Amino acid sequence: MNGEPVSVEVDPREHLADVLRDRLGLTGTHKACEQGACGACTVHLDGTPVLSCLLFAVQADNRSVTTVEGVGTTEDLAPIQRALSERHGLQCGFCTPGMIMQALDVVGRANGGLTPERVRHEMSGNLCRCTGYVSIVDAVLDAAAESSSVAAVPDNEPTQAEVSG
Repeated sequence: MNGEPVSVEVDPREHLADVLRDRLGLTGTHKACEQGACGACTVHLDGTPVLSCLLFAVQADNRSVTTVEGVGTTEDLAPIQRALSERHGLQCGFCTPGMIMQALDVVGRANGGLTPERVRHEMSGNLCRCTGYVSIVDAVLDAAAESSSVAAVPDNEPTQAEVSG
């Protein structure tokens, strides 16, 4: 769990989100729809974003789980956390942990640049009621540029994949 070994006995029917919040005190993982539609409960399982409200905790046995608590600290924010703050990509903050976890994956797979359209598509499973998404998209593009020196490509320019094929 967030790079540290953790052992907790769980009931086979308990969802990972419940165990994270109620048993391990990792309340950054938010529960909202509890049916996989909003993305607020997004965590990484072996480096891949998953919806922890749909995953049984037993499925995470002997696997690496990263929650928003494992991303950065107040003193050392991750690029996406810093960009969301600078771009005002968080307002009430409820969706922010899930947005951060999904954005980390998007940025990590950027390979050659992100367009605003691609970011909107990749982040479409994470709902926000406050921001209107423009600032979130801008923050993801900024984080990608900072994280990997990948320049954001304007909407009207094709990506390498579109040019090749």
